[in-house]
Order: sequence, then structure tokens, then C-alpha cells
Amino acid sequence: MESLPLETAEKIILRWDSTASEEAREKMIFTGEHREDADLYLQAVDEIQRSLSSVAVSEKVNSAIQIAMARLEDEFRNILISHTNNASFDPTTEEESHHHPHHHQDPPSSSSSPMHPHNADDGEEVDKTSLLLRFDSDGAASSAASSYRSISSIREVDLLPSDAVYDLRCIAERMVSSGYLRECIQVYGSVRKSSVDASFRKLGVEKLSIGDVQRLEWEQLENKIRRWIRAAKVCVRTIFASEKKLCEQIFDGVGTAIDDACFMETVKGPAIQLFNFAEAISISRRSPEKLFKILDLHDALTDLMPDIDVVFDSKSSESIRVQAAEILSRLGEAARGILSEFENAVLREPSRVPVPGGTIHPLTRYVMNYISLISDYKVTLNELIVSKPSTGSRYSGDPGIPDMDLGEFEDKTPLDVHLIWIIVILQFNLDGKSKHYKDASLAHLFVMNNVHYIVQKVRGSPELREMIGDDYLKKLTGKFRQAATSYQRATWVRVLYCLRDEGLHVSGGFSSGVSKSALRERFKAFNGMFEEVHRTQAVWLIPDSQLREELRISISEKLIPAYRSFLGRFRSHLESGRHPENYIKYSVEDLEDAVLDFFEGIPVSQHLRRRSE
Repeated sequence: MESLPLETAEKIILRWDSTASEEAREKMIFTGEHREDADLYLQAVDEIQRSLSSVAVSEKVNSAIQIAMARLEDEFRNILISHTNNASFDPTTEEESHHHPHHHQDPPSSSSSPMHPHNADDGEEVDKTSLLLRFDSDGAASSAASSYRSISSIREVDLLPSDAVYDLRCIAERMVSSGYLRECIQVYGSVRKSSVDASFRKLGVEKLSIGDVQRLEWEQLENKIRRWIRAAKVCVRTIFASEKKLCEQIFDGVGTAIDDACFMETVKGPAIQLFNFAEAISISRRSPEKLFKILDLHDALTDLMPDIDVVFDSKSSESIRVQAAEILSRLGEAARGILSEFENAVLREPSRVPVPGGTIHPLTRYVMNYISLISDYKVTLNELIVSKPSTGSRYSGDPGIPDMDLGEFEDKTPLDVHLIWIIVILQFNLDGKSKHYKDASLAHLFVMNNVHYIVQKVRGSPELREMIGDDYLKKLTGKFRQAATSYQRATWVRVLYCLRDEGLHVSGGFSSGVSKSALRERFKAFNGMFEEVHRTQAVWLIPDSQLREELRISISEKLIPAYRSFLGRFRSHLESGRHPENYIKYSVEDLEDAVLDFFEGIPVSQHLRRRSE
């Protein structure tokens, strides 16, 4: 293309001077309608710039270049705004493409803390319906339309059409070569930052300071963390990556690192806004209910770190990379601290009021649901938990802390040992709580119920069972069986003692026989004791139906043969006397039926049912 005469170039520049012409104010050059106008204007700018390099530069030429730069700045802004407003990119659509189904259960609600076990989940499992959406960390990117190119998990989208990019690059080259770099960067950054802010709003990324986040209740934050995880993937992998690509398309090669300067002008504020939320969570007050959301954040940020390193790879964006890495480190430290605090909370949980009927304590349910979730996060936690708990011989002199020989668990990971330690301190606390029962039999039943629940939760989770190990599981099984034996001894030894032969036989003179008065007293004692045990223990509760049945069978196996034998040997001695029904009140079948009332948690009538009635 031939160069224009300087005078013609000046006329073209002045014709489009918006300060001097109504037409110039109302019309834009780079609209795509009259391409020749745009090309001619750029040609005129080139000629003016060439004339600036000659020795003698007139006032007129200086004025023309200033008018041209003001005009180009307006055109630059208009192209950006018009195409930004018309862009078809929808971040919420991108959000779905980045989303994968969750694979972790959610923790018990924050109200169910070890310090408030009465609020703990009463169900056998964490409520599945309340699980929050969680993200897969495989970083996979699905195939997309031709407007995307896939680099690892990054999904760039073309933010502006190619003809607009071409015009913007043409304008940028001329503004930069005329010394208007700062103005170019400012215009670009202000328009594109507004676009990023709009995408943030669509994604639900709020403008919250660290202080704002820390003042929110944890229940509110749980939802915001879920939203942040979803949004952060789109922000880094699509929004920031696409903005970086656009900067490269327009500014790469125009000047030294101008593309990077424009990129940071656009995204630095939004990036800081995005990561400030995660930073606020990482430095917030630690408490057990926060562990799993903090691990979700840690997983999401770990997943994003390679993409953050790619998108923010320049010297000027180093602060963003450093901030993200520091947040990741602090989240890991928070998880370690929370696990330690959870252990201490379980050990010190202070409730002293015995649970009615010796059933499963809310603390037991809470702790076992909690460590089941810990096992669900074991991949992450095995990386974060690198030291075993501070326990064992070091604390053996402290009666307020149980002892545990770490030597037994040398083949276990630190996380595995922490889970075993949590079960050890839970049992230690439960043993303390059992002492608040006035009835020794009920204390044993309470221990049996709770340790059996622990065993069942471990057996019910393949992950947890593998981590705890069969050796320790055998110890736990032995403990609840021992508690069942202790219960039977405390309750039934004295009852069965009434059915012994000793003390019933009399001898003297020429005959020996059975003392009917002693026999009557023996039957009365047995009836009274059994009725009291029946009345009392019917309201005790064994929630596990199989365990309840096993203990009833074990009771029957000792009680029924002993009663049948006693009745067989001695009933004839009373049946010939007056009112034998006052002493032989129950048949063997009556006792068999009565045992079925035990441990149902339901009061029974004052008197035993008798089939004969």
C-alpha cells in the first residue's frame, strides 16, 4: 500500500477529531461496516508517526498525533466494550463442564460437635440427603467445540472474534509506538476487568474481605465453600486462562511483556478477591466440624495448583502463585491442628449425665461417624498427617490420659495410628462415663453397647477396617464380650444363687429331708429378685437387635436349665402343702417369655405375665 502524503494524513486525522466534529462524535471508525475507513485511518496514523521521526516536527504534526491517539483510545475502548457485551461466553455453562460428581460423604453438621454430643446424629449413618456437592480432583477436561483448545485441564474460550482482535492489535501497536502504552493498558484493563467481575457475579463469587469471611457463621460458610470450589475451577481454568490468551493475541510482540502487564491489570484484583476467601478459611479459628470442608478446599486447590502455575507463570504474577501455595500450606496445617484438637475434645468431653438405659452415647455416634469420614479422605490426610500422636509411655504417668504402646503399630501409617488413638481415648472417656451409673450391671451394659457400636462401624467400612486393622479389631471385640460377661456376672450370679441346693436339706434322728420353710424362702427370694431384674432391665436398651438376641440367649442358657432343674427337684415338696402358687409362681415357659422383654427400652407391667393366668 502506498504511503499517504502528510497533508492528506493530517486531514484524515482531523476529520475524525471528535472534539471538533459532530459527525466524528457520533460515528466510530472500527465498526466493520466501512473497512476502508479503518484502513485509511491507520495509514494516516502511520504517516504522522513517520513524520515524527524527521528532524523538523511541526506543531501541527504534534497536534495531529495527540488527536489520533485520543481517537484510537476511544476506538480501542469501543471495540472492547461492544464485543464484550455481545460475547456469548457464559461462565455458568463452563461451571457445569468443570463439575464432576462428588465422591466424599459430608461431615456431621457443625452443631454436632464433640463438645455438644447431645446434638449428634442419632442414625447409624451420616444423613446421605444432606451431602453437599463435592468436586472430583482428576482435573479432566471434556472435549469441546472448536472455539476451545484444551491444555491439560485448562479450557480456554475465544472471548472476542478474530476481526476484533486484529483491530485491537493494530490500534495497540500504534498507541504503544507513540508512547501511549499506559493509556492502552488502562483502557484494556478497565474494560476487561469489568467483564471478569460480571463473570464472577454470575458464578456467585462475592466481594468479601478476609474479615468479612471470618465474621460469618460456619453454617453459612459451608455453602460458600462449596460454591467457591465450583467457581474457582472456572475462574482459573477458563476465565483467567482465556483472559491471558486474549492478552497474548492482542499484545504479544507489540512491546516487552505488555501482554503480561495487561493480563495482570485485568485479573490481579479478581484473583486476589478469589483467593482471599480461601485464605480467610485457612486462618480461621479451628474446630472439629471444619475439617472436611477444609480438606475439600485443600483438594480443590491442590488440583488447581498446576493450572495456577501455567496461567500465572510470569514474574509479575508471581505474587498470585505464592499466595495460592501459602494458602495450600496453611490449609494443610489447619487440618493437622483440627485433628489434634478433635482428639483433645473427645478426651475431655465433659458430659456426666448417664444416657438412659445404657444405650449408645451420642459422643460415640459422633466420633465414629467422624472417623468414618476421615477414612474417606485418607488419600489427602495420609499426605498431611506425617507424625504419629504424642501418646504412649510419655503420658503413662498421667491418670487423665490413657496409655497406648505405639510399638504395637509400627507397620501402621501415622493417620492409621491417629484413628486408633481416637478410639482409645473415646473408650477411655466412655469408661469414665460408665462410672456415673449407680447399677454396676447397667455400667457394664453401657460399655458393651458402645464398644459393640465401635466394632460395627469399623467392620461396616472397608476403608476404616483396613486402617484400624484386624488385630486391634479383635481387641475391641474382646472388650465388648468381656463387658457382656461382666454384666451377666453382676446381674445373674446372685439370682442363680437362689437356685442352689445348699441349705435346703435337713438331717436328724432317723430321717433326712428338705426343709419346706427354707424352700419357701428360697422360691420367694428367687421370685423377688427375678421380678426386680425383669422390671428394671426391660427398660434398659440394646439397640442392636443381633446383640440383644445373643445376650438374651446367653441369659436363658444359664437361667432356664438351672430353674427347670430346681423346679424338678423341689416342686413336689411344696405342691402338697398350702398355697403352693404363692411360692412356685412361674413356670419355665413364663421365664422364657419374660427374658424376651429384656433390653427393649420399654417399661413392663408390675407383675410378670404367667401363661397359667
